Amino acid sequence: MYDLARRIGRYLHGRGIGLNDRVALLSNNSLEHLSVYIAVLCYGATICTIHVEMNAAYFENILNATNARLVIYQEGLGLEKLAGKVPGDWIPLGSLTPDAPGGNEGFFAEIEKLPDGNWASLPHERDDIASIFYTSGTASTPKGVVCSHGELYDNTEPTADAFGMTADDRILDFRSFNWMSAQVLSALGPLCKGATLLMARRFSQSRFFDWVRDHKATISAGNPTVINMLINRPSEIRATDIPHFRFITSSSAPLMVEDWRRFEELYGITICQGYGSSETGWIAGSSEKAHRMGTVGRPLPYQQVRIVNDKGDALATGEIGRVELGRGPDAEYRYLADDGSIRVYATGRTQTGDMGFYDSDGFLIVTGREKDLIIRGGVNIAPVEIDNIVLQMPEVAEVATVGVPDRIFGEEVVVYITVRPGAEIDGAKVIDHCRGRLPDIKLPKQVIFQDLLPKTERGKMDRNALAEAWKEAAAKN
Repeated sequence: MYDLARRIGRYLHGRGIGLNDRVALLSNNSLEHLSVYIAVLCYGATICTIHVEMNAAYFENILNATNARLVIYQEGLGLEKLAGKVPGDWIPLGSLTPDAPGGNEGFFAEIEKLPDGNWASLPHERDDIASIFYTSGTASTPKGVVCSHGELYDNTEPTADAFGMTADDRILDFRSFNWMSAQVLSALGPLCKGATLLMARRFSQSRFFDWVRDHKATISAGNPTVINMLINRPSEIRATDIPHFRFITSSSAPLMVEDWRRFEELYGITICQGYGSSETGWIAGSSEKAHRMGTVGRPLPYQQVRIVNDKGDALATGEIGRVELGRGPDAEYRYLADDGSIRVYATGRTQTGDMGFYDSDGFLIVTGREKDLIIRGGVNIAPVEIDNIVLQMPEVAEVATVGVPDRIFGEEVVVYITVRPGAEIDGAKVIDHCRGRLPDIKLPKQVIFQDLLPKTERGKMDRNALAEAWKEAAAKN
């Protein structure tokens, strides 16, 4: 990788790519993708990673905003039609393997032609822009998150330490390396610690444990959707069959405690939850030696996480409030605007949009998004609290609690449920189960059963879609 990064750096230098000039990378997971990402960072230019599937509807706007000097794209994804419509010189990605399809032309073919030579690197500093990557844009137009070399550097080693990563680890990851979550944990983390990355193009439920066993993975990335798939379509493999496997992570959305318990009881494999955001990087993490069920671990010290009320006052242990963090008074949190300018949206401290609290040992519990809060009769209700209660029922496979309009209380509690194959359950039984475990004001008013519950492209439960579906159905009645 070092030699390849040197060669790519000389190629970029030869094309006149300068400090803070942008290189756009439009491709899915591959060793070629990872090589370009790392090499551009090492060289000192700005790498712009854009998820092809999720951001397809916004490509022209995104590429006009990034104004990249060079656009490296994966062939066969229909991207060629954009060349000439947006700024930048376009070149296909090609392949690291010369005899592979496309291997004799494109970016990596050009790299192979270069003679051996000296390292080409720009004199970049902490404040120079390392990367720009785009959010999924599932509920709104995707945002370009601007990350400096210093911010990326500061987030990498603390994240690797939080998950207990060492040079002996082999990290399996199948998430998109267009996002900072995978980039920091599974690309830069292993480089920092001398560990090994096992990269899959995408998740496969049927092959997951084969990958873990055959490639001696010690840690795997994961999320609540992956955990649920492994529970609902169980494998015969158990922890004793893969003694080298330390744990699977879960991030991107709160993992229901009951799902967590079911997975660990089924497989005997530990789940270590982590927490972060696109705008701030990883915020908290845990390892098998320092984790607690239902929490996202302890926050990274440098992120200075605290729980505050709506006035910004810090709350006591156990009190639910907004999750706020800051990296010092001069820290800036930035987006790339549609016109290509960099906009600062917060200085010093910023709030993640999540609600949570600390337990007595300093573990952080994230209770859900602030925008998902249900306010019934002036009482704040976290949907995840009700989800966890309903999931205690063995008949329930998945659950999502949402707030819907109500003339008297402002909002009412509605629970959507997917039932396990062969199980029988009705709404009255669900409400009866909740009664005694929840105060009356938090009891579901309605229970709706569906074969599938909608998810966003990143695997998060799409509560907005369910709330909108309820409103549409109510308007027809």
